[in-house]
Amino acid sequence: MPDSQIPPASPYKSLKFDGFPMSALAHRHFVKMNGLGNEILVLDLRADPVPVKAAEVRAIARPGALPFDQMMALYPPRTAGTEAFVRIYNSDGSEADACGNGMRCIAALAARATGKKSLSFETIAGLVSCQIGAPDTVTVDLGAPRFRWNEIPLAEEFQDTRAIALQIGPIDQPVLHSPSVVNVGNPHALFWVDDVDAYDLARFGPLLENHPIFPERANISLVEVHKPDHLVVRTWERGAGLTRACGSAACAAAVAAARLKRIGRKVRVTLPGGDLQIEWRASDDHMLMTGPVETEFEGRLDPEILAAADAA
Repeated sequence: MPDSQIPPASPYKSLKFDGFPMSALAHRHFVKMNGLGNEILVLDLRADPVPVKAAEVRAIARPGALPFDQMMALYPPRTAGTEAFVRIYNSDGSEADACGNGMRCIAALAARATGKKSLSFETIAGLVSCQIGAPDTVTVDLGAPRFRWNEIPLAEEFQDTRAIALQIGPIDQPVLHSPSVVNVGNPHALFWVDDVDAYDLARFGPLLENHPIFPERANISLVEVHKPDHLVVRTWERGAGLTRACGSAACAAAVAAARLKRIGRKVRVTLPGGDLQIEWRASDDHMLMTGPVETEFEGRLDPEILAAADAA
């Protein structure tokens, strides 16, 4: 990618750790991006693939190093016609199946490098198609949602996942209750509220994320139906915490609201970081997410940052 297109130099300073073996990620090139404030770190490992360790992810993401919400690690393609096989890591080192904002970011980078307007990637959740629109705007096809209790998955059977028996607070006066649940590449629980800012999501989010009903944990969102074509969403992201934007949560909210007939199949979703346009396409039930990306800076991973992984 031409150097003129990406601002050089990270504003973050590394922490010093001495006397440990150098990580295989040391000195690897990265690009720091964001999708509506969802902080994305892109590592292109296609030319020289190496595994990414959970401890390395945590070391890079920690405050004072190179904080991010998700890391997108690009590996050589496994399927013909795709640009890369993508591994997605949350800031806590866990691996995610999907990240809509991250997919928009890597699609934008690949489009700059190749000139292509249509690109496909493969993740552990399957193939993801991306279309380049206006400058720095990308549409991602996240496929069809899944609704069966064992597809989400849940720890016990529910016949109707539009509302399950789950609540926070006193039994007779719960603070949050009866969420819709859906899998859009990763599991989501969506609580319907009148005002998304009226709840302490930083307090309730981790409790619900790790609730026993979710054997693989879950993303937790508060959803407000502002208008028939407009949702407002705040999300506690599995493995990352409070986020300014979660693209898969926007898709999950749109699909869950449409299932409840609270909105139609095209909707604007407002997140703390800005707006996404979501379409749940009637012809094939695929979810299309359109939104902007921003490139912040690029650099190379400092070995001293990664030394914290060896010290752990």
